[in-house]
Amino acid sequence: MVKKKEENIEVNEDFGALLDEFMGKSSLQGKVVSGTVTAIDKDEVVVDVGLKSEGRIPLTEFGVQSVNVGDIVEVFVERYENRDGNAVLSREKARREEAWGDLEAAMSKGEHVNGTIFGRVKGGFTVDLKGATAFLPGSQIDVRPIRDMTPLMGIEQPFAILKMDKARGNIVVSRRAVLEEARAEQTSEIIKNMSEGQIVEGTVKNITDYGAFIDLGGVDGLLHVTDMSWKRISNPAEMLTVGQTVKVQIIKFNQDTGRISLGMKQMEADPWAGVAERFHVDDKLTGKISNITDYGAFVDLGNGIEGLVHISEMSWTKKNMHPSKIVTLGQEVNVIILEVDEAKRRISLGLKQLQENPWEKFANEHKVGDVIEGEIKNVIEFGVFIALNDDLDGMIHSSDLSWDKPSEEAIKDYQKGMIVKAKILDIDVEKERISLGIKQLTEDPMAGSMATLKKGAVVTAVVSAITDDGLEVDVDGVKGFIKRTDLAKERSEQKIERFAIGEKVDAKVTAVDAKTHKVTLSIKAREIEDEKRALAEFGSTSSGASLGDILGAALAKKAKKTTKKAKDSTEE
Repeated sequence: MVKKKEENIEVNEDFGALLDEFMGKSSLQGKVVSGTVTAIDKDEVVVDVGLKSEGRIPLTEFGVQSVNVGDIVEVFVERYENRDGNAVLSREKARREEAWGDLEAAMSKGEHVNGTIFGRVKGGFTVDLKGATAFLPGSQIDVRPIRDMTPLMGIEQPFAILKMDKARGNIVVSRRAVLEEARAEQTSEIIKNMSEGQIVEGTVKNITDYGAFIDLGGVDGLLHVTDMSWKRISNPAEMLTVGQTVKVQIIKFNQDTGRISLGMKQMEADPWAGVAERFHVDDKLTGKISNITDYGAFVDLGNGIEGLVHISEMSWTKKNMHPSKIVTLGQEVNVIILEVDEAKRRISLGLKQLQENPWEKFANEHKVGDVIEGEIKNVIEFGVFIALNDDLDGMIHSSDLSWDKPSEEAIKDYQKGMIVKAKILDIDVEKERISLGIKQLTEDPMAGSMATLKKGAVVTAVVSAITDDGLEVDVDGVKGFIKRTDLAKERSEQKIERFAIGEKVDAKVTAVDAKTHKVTLSIKAREIEDEKRALAEFGSTSSGASLGDILGAALAKKAKKTTKKAKDSTEE
């Protein structure tokens, strides 16, 4: 019994030892340990890490690194043993674990790490960070888009770590961040040595509609189109090309924002200095059309000086024509100076002033009352345009077409291309306007009747039409109108129902329009005038008489005079 007990004790002690040994060695699983190379086969390296058995690692996992028997190498213990009883080791995973540790340390310190771009994947590229594989997004390759990645492949270069997730095995890096940091340091150094007025050399980096960006060796400056030359430039590409080396002057520099404004023309003498001493009003010059706009054309007068011929100063007669229809780019023209403004750097020029003014010529050759003949060039709502010569048109207003037809009816009798005669009514050289008339070729048939109608006169009219607004009347062949409010002095009597077509009414003329042959009349004004006259004639002799009595007496007297006048006429 005692012996059995002792055997049990020995068994327990052996088991405990084995358990301790197993637990100690199995605790190496998942860790990186040092091992000794004991043998090298054709494609495998045998490594002893102190476990029950050695492990075999593919020779390819050592990459370009040379390995010899007896070398101490770092390996990763994947499993204590496989089915064959051998330890499962990995040199590649050991390198990866080692790399992760170095990368985490570098990221925590904000340091860059070296790596090699070796593959292309969706959205970017893969980078070998000495054992760990990272993702390089396409947007993080460079500060500007790169079309050809070939020169960057397989070359060891620095990267900044943007993100790490060991659990998922994700690492995101950026080459752009490294370049931007280097550029910022370079820019800072360049900016320290910059000052306004300094002349520097740079390379044209980019050209836009408003100017060009110049690379000054790590920092960009803007050369605005207005600062390229003293003469006008419509497009910066006229002077510069991308990649061209140019000398520029720093004309404005903001150290806080880093904005740099550059100039080229500032390195040359200002051609506008003393321009008022060299150019004078009424000077006649010859220049070339350098630019054409909607509002005129610029003329190069030489030595960087340009003047503007406004569209209104280009032709006496071509008013609504685009400048490009009058002059062409590069055309040599004779101009006259109209104004010189040195402060505003502006010279106003004229083209038409060197040509004979056709309006003055016409005024010298014709006078008001002359009869001309011409072709109708255009018919519009309010009139007809007649060609007077190759340059000038005269206008007949619709109201000057006929004595007896309304304007809207008279204008229907005329069409483009018709040859007509007209009388000159007015010549206005300053306003460049010639007024004509066709109805003035004949006497006004209503002239006699209109002459008898004077404002303030009381006449007898015949009602020809009744409207909601009043009465249309006829006064000896002249059309007239009495507004509803002028039908009577008393508002209660201002009713159109009181009148009938053909009825005669006495009314006072309040307005005469000889041009339209129309008069405006008022019964109300005539009644007020009658009342005033009655008061003036009978008021003093009819003491105590009422207004009705006075008016009655006045009307009776007027009737008596009318009867006597009719009797005398009959006797004659």
